[in-house]
Amino acid sequence: MIFREGTRADLPAVIGLLADDVLGKARDFAEVDDAYERAFAAIDADPRNQLIVADDAGEIVGCFQITYIPGLGRHGAERSLIEAVRVRSDRRGQGLGALMMRWAIDQARARGCAMVQLTTDKSRHDAHRFYERLGFVASHEGMKLSLN
Repeated sequence: MIFREGTRADLPAVIGLLADDVLGKARDFAEVDDAYERAFAAIDADPRNQLIVADDAGEIVGCFQITYIPGLGRHGAERSLIEAVRVRSDRRGQGLGALMMRWAIDQARARGCAMVQLTTDKSRHDAHRFYERLGFVASHEGMKLSLN
């Protein structure tokens, strides 16, 4: 298993992972189109963003996105935001998610980030327990405003 930056060729597998989940099934994921192409190009071109895939002998079995956020808090420290964490359904419950998260945390630590943060939907109780086992604390209440 290797963790690497995703490429354009990985995009269909990543979109499939995002769609293959309880909440993803309720969202409007589609085949790779111009919108996904533009989003991937923007992530790929931004040095503060990484789309990471878990590659098992050429098969994409997991993914997540890391965004490094500069800030004035914590004496100007950067923080790492982890989003869109997905493990292929036939690989769940085997420790891959924990490996992915530990890898992401190690990357943030090596970069000098002061913290790693993430959001998780309030209905994802299993995910909450998973993140808590990794040491994450539900210290804040997140809010979102959909613009479309």
